[in-house]
Amino acid sequence: MTSTASLHELARESRMGAQGHETSAREIRRIDLSDYPRRKAEIADELWHAAVDVGFFQAANHGIDLAAVREAFAMTERFFALPEAVKGQYPLQKALNAGWESRTQVRPSTGTPDQKESYQITRPHMAPLWPSEAELAGFQATMLAFERQCWEVGMKILSCFADKLGFDPDFFTRAHDPAAPDYQSTLRLLHYYAIPPEAQDKLELWRAGAHTDFDCLTLLFQRQGQGGLQVCPGKEMEAQAWTPIAPDEDVITCNIGDMLMRWSDDRLPSNFHRVRNPAPGEYMGPRYSLAFFCQANREAVIEGPARLYPAISAGDFLRQRVAANFKAY
Repeated sequence: MTSTASLHELARESRMGAQGHETSAREIRRIDLSDYPRRKAEIADELWHAAVDVGFFQAANHGIDLAAVREAFAMTERFFALPEAVKGQYPLQKALNAGWESRTQVRPSTGTPDQKESYQITRPHMAPLWPSEAELAGFQATMLAFERQCWEVGMKILSCFADKLGFDPDFFTRAHDPAAPDYQSTLRLLHYYAIPPEAQDKLELWRAGAHTDFDCLTLLFQRQGQGGLQVCPGKEMEAQAWTPIAPDEDVITCNIGDMLMRWSDDRLPSNFHRVRNPAPGEYMGPRYSLAFFCQANREAVIEGPARLYPAISAGDFLRQRVAANFKAY
C-alpha cells in the first residue's frame, strides 16, 4: 500500500480562488429520509442521482430533533464566547484533528487565512481538550450526544452509497467505527467572525475559501439568516459558476468528500464550495455552523472497486490534506 496519495485534490483546489459569478441554475435536491428501512432502495437511488449530478444534497426528515440542533448551536456560541485565554488552553492538535484554532486554516485556493475560528471534536483524543464544567457546564455531554446523532445519520446515507457501489450495507459503518481507537470522524464547531465596517467592501478575504472536503461525507447544519455558502459543481469549474445554498434549519446540507470520491473511483464527485463574505446590505454579523465529517478510521484502506487509484490508509490520506491546509503555529 502506498503511503502517499497522488493528491490531485490539491492541484484542483489551487485553481479555485477566483471570484467567479453566482447562478441559480442548479438545483440542490432535498432527499426525504423518512421511513428509511422500508424506503432504503428508493432513498439510495435519489441520493445517488443527486450526488452524481451536483455532489451536494439536503437531507430532510433525518431524525435529529430540531431542539437538539438548536441546543448544539447554543453551546457552540457559548464556547466561542469564552475568553481566548480559556480557549487557548485547548489548542488544535493538528495531527489528531482535535481542539481549537483561530485563523490558521489557509486554503490552497486563496493563500489567505479563513476568517473564522473552529473547535474540532474527535472522540479518541478529547480527554485534555474539553473545557471544564466550571468554564462551560454541560458542553461535553451535549456535544458528544449530538456527535453520535450525526454519526447515525451519516451511516444511513453511507449505507445507501455502499449498496450502489456494490459493497455490503455495513461496509462504511465498519470503516467509521466509533468504538475503535483509530476513529477519526470529527464534529467541527465553526464561528465566522463578524465583518468589521472597514472590511465590508473588501473581497480579498474569504470566510472560507474554495475547497473540497477531505472526508467521505459532510453533514452541515446552518442557522437561519446566516448564509454565504456556495457550491461549484465540477461541470462549472472552468466558468467559476457558484450556486448559493440558503440556510434552512429543517434540513442537513450534505456533500461528498474526497475520501468517498476516491473510494468510488471518481463516480461520486467531491465538489468545491466556499463561504463568501456578505455583500453590502446583507447581514454582517457573526455566522455559526456545525459540520460533521464522516472520516474513515485511520487504519481503513481506501480502495475503489475498480482500483482506479493506489490503496491508501484513511489516516495517511487525512494527514496529508490537513497538513496542506493549516499553517504551522
